[in-house]
Amino acid sequence: MKVPEPGKLGEGEGQSRVVPRRRSKTTAERAASGSRQVAPAQGGVGALMAAMVRGEVPPPPVAQLVGFRPVATGEGYAVLEFEAQPRHHNPMGTVHGGILCDVADAAMGFAYATTLKDGETFTTVELKINFLRPVRAGLLVATARVVKGGRNLGLVECDVADEDGSLVARASSTCMTLREGTGRGQ
Repeated sequence: MKVPEPGKLGEGEGQSRVVPRRRSKTTAERAASGSRQVAPAQGGVGALMAAMVRGEVPPPPVAQLVGFRPVATGEGYAVLEFEAQPRHHNPMGTVHGGILCDVADAAMGFAYATTLKDGETFTTVELKINFLRPVRAGLLVATARVVKGGRNLGLVECDVADEDGSLVARASSTCMTLREGTGRGQ
């Protein structure tokens, strides 16, 4: 019997089941292990993302507006941290879904950007998110990875977890690669 990937549906004796994902390391665990990985020495957008993680260039303005920061990136993945505060609340007293969506979208964008070549940029063409538990305050970690990259389109997913490692949201995104001469008024 083939073992399905974590988080995918598997089948066992005619029954479908969900195979649990492995818990990702917390930010503290990553820091303790010294793994502040950055993208390979490439040019373009991927190099810019790595420079942001290292603190050599400032993150995009939306990072300051929302309050997230990139903490790790590598080929096809990225990790962002976000401190949820009352200023992010909706009228019900929980973090607004749009804020969680912004954080997940940014993490997925960072991850996808690490796969681009010189002269390429990208845009998000589709975004989906499931909110799994309410959040009021505390550190959230958004971990994104490129699931499938193609010449023009890529599928990216992101898990947003609280400081205990509990999953609070899962997002997926389709990104379109733009090359020089595309995406500028065409």
